[in-house]
Amino acid sequence: MSRRHVITGGAGFLGERLAAALAARGERVTVFDQVAPRAAIDEVVLGDVASTDDLARLRLGRDDVVHHLAARQFHGAVPRHDRDGWFAAVNVEGTRALLAAMRAAGTRQLLFVSTDMTYGVPVHTPVPPTHQQVPIGPYGRSKVGAERLIAAAADEFGLRATVFRPRLIAGAGRLGILAKLFRLIALGLPVPMIGSGRNRYQMIAVEDCVTALIRAADRGLPPGPFNLGSSEPPTVRDLLRSLIARAGSRSVVLPTPARLVQRTLATMDRAGVPLLYPEQFAIADADYVLDTAATGAALDWSPSRRDADILFDAYHHFRSQPARGHDAPAVSLAAPSRGVS
Repeated sequence: MSRRHVITGGAGFLGERLAAALAARGERVTVFDQVAPRAAIDEVVLGDVASTDDLARLRLGRDDVVHHLAARQFHGAVPRHDRDGWFAAVNVEGTRALLAAMRAAGTRQLLFVSTDMTYGVPVHTPVPPTHQQVPIGPYGRSKVGAERLIAAAADEFGLRATVFRPRLIAGAGRLGILAKLFRLIALGLPVPMIGSGRNRYQMIAVEDCVTALIRAADRGLPPGPFNLGSSEPPTVRDLLRSLIARAGSRSVVLPTPARLVQRTLATMDRAGVPLLYPEQFAIADADYVLDTAATGAALDWSPSRRDADILFDAYHHFRSQPARGHDAPAVSLAAPSRGVS
């Protein structure tokens, strides 16, 4: 009998695609999430990753491989106050509860999707996985907290864990704040950028994330951490111009004074009317590219999709949805949201 893959957050953007890819290989897959996935999966367990009772219903086994994708992200009702506590309640405490359940069951195989936001402001680029972790906001801090719990579990009960730090995971079906950008382009309106747009803002295709997770599972869970990002990302300006041209839009990209815009956005955030969150806008004008050489060497992995194609796939899917292209416009500023589930 094949081993079982348990996917926390398995009803999310990455989780559904991972579940489908594993099922297509003939693997046993169990999705654990608060909502059921849209795709047909043999076993679905509804529950909260921070709930000991809910996790017990997974009946973890010694040979199970756990893909930990469940996380709070920058979409939905992010609170105005105590964001650190809000993110940590799931991203840290959920990880703590999952590790306790794995320890009790003798389950020692874990793949964890963290984030590049753990690095904070890049000291140099491309950013290696050995870069210092000085996150600038609550989401990144919560992921650092989860990574530390996972590292400690290796000593506590022999956990074997692979940690991934992806850039923006995107593709058809992933919107978040990209919807704001896509509305502007669909309506032919100007697209403002934070700064000149000469910096690079790397993405990673959801399909390439799935491949990396499966390769790591097949290769016995090398620890990493492993960066995930596209090859040769273009500048933000060139990326947006390419999308506008392929979309047949009349939009133009507009540079803006980065510091002035960032101060304005910070003021709006403090006033409780965030257009973007600090972790999104604070480094939106930075040249930010992850070094994926170690990922390629350890997993025989390389990204198959380029940023322009990834973004166009997401835009095409956006336009195919009812009334999507006619929603009220909103400012984009070319600073996508983050998250994995």
